[in-house]
Amino acid sequence: MSGPLALDAVARDTGAGKFQVAVQVAGTALLLDEPVSVGGMGSGPTPYQLLASALAACTTMTLRVYALQKGWPVTGIRTLAGHQRQAGIVPADLFTRRIEIDGDLDAAQRARLLEIADRCPVHRTLTGGARVETELAAAAAPSEPASAHAEDLEHAIREG
Repeated sequence: MSGPLALDAVARDTGAGKFQVAVQVAGTALLLDEPVSVGGMGSGPTPYQLLASALAACTTMTLRVYALQKGWPVTGIRTLAGHQRQAGIVPADLFTRRIEIDGDLDAAQRARLLEIADRCPVHRTLTGGARVETELAAAAAPSEPASAHAEDLEHAIREG
C-alpha cells in the first residue's frame, strides 16, 4: 500500500438477499443490489449503474462549469449514461453517453462542449485506467440488520 486509505464510501452486507449492500457516502445512505433476473432483489442500482451515474453527473458538472466560465447561453444540460459488457471485445466494458444541451449555441460551441465532456475526471479515470490497492482487515463491527436502512429513512421523513 502506498499510504493511508482514502475512504470515501463504506459498503456493508445487509444480510438481505444475495447481493444487497448498504452504502454510506458523503452523509447519504443508499442500497445497491442486482436485478431479480440474476438473483438479486432489485432494491437499488447495480454497482455499474452507480458508476454510469458518476459518469453522467461528472459530465454534466464539467460542461456546466465550462459553459459558465465561457459565458455561453446554456439553459440546461442532461447527460444519460449506461454500461454494457460486450463479449469477445477488449475491453469488454462499454460506457455510453448521450448529452443533451439546451441553449442558443452555434455548431462550434456544441462541438467544443463535446470535446470538453471527455475532460470530465470520471471519464478520464474510466478511459485511462486506475489502480486499486486493497488491504484486508479484521471487521470493526457487525453489519446493520436489513431493516435499519428503511427505519432510518422513516425516521428522517418523520423529522424532516
